[in-house]
Amino acid sequence: MSRHPLTRPSLAVLAVAATAAVLLLAGCTPAHKYPVATFEVAGVETYKIELITPELQKHAEQLLKGENVAAIPLGRVVRDSPGVNKPWSWHIGPKTLQFAQITVEVCDGLPSHVEDRTVTSPDYCPWSAKVIKIDK
Repeated sequence: MSRHPLTRPSLAVLAVAATAAVLLLAGCTPAHKYPVATFEVAGVETYKIELITPELQKHAEQLLKGENVAAIPLGRVVRDSPGVNKPWSWHIGPKTLQFAQITVEVCDGLPSHVEDRTVTSPDYCPWSAKVIKIDK
């Protein structure tokens, strides 16, 4: 029975191959469980919301296609927890998300207005928000 010990060059090749495989696989898994919609507000800032139901996913896809459906995202702000909404320090509670035709003005504004608490409502509803991307 002949035994072939691994040489140092062989170990180095295996280490490089293993590292490459780990790095490749790391990029294959999404960082989130549900699709995430990116909204652009007033053409200047963006924020993200998880779409946790098939209905919300379909609605966001309709908005992305430019279909005429309720377009104002409305949901409860969860502070000090960015979730999928980095770099902001807050996110919209995905279970509270809905799309509206009209809302009260007190929840309208830019994502930075939520961040600096200019938007004083517990909810956020940017009237000018547009879905620009959905990551699945």
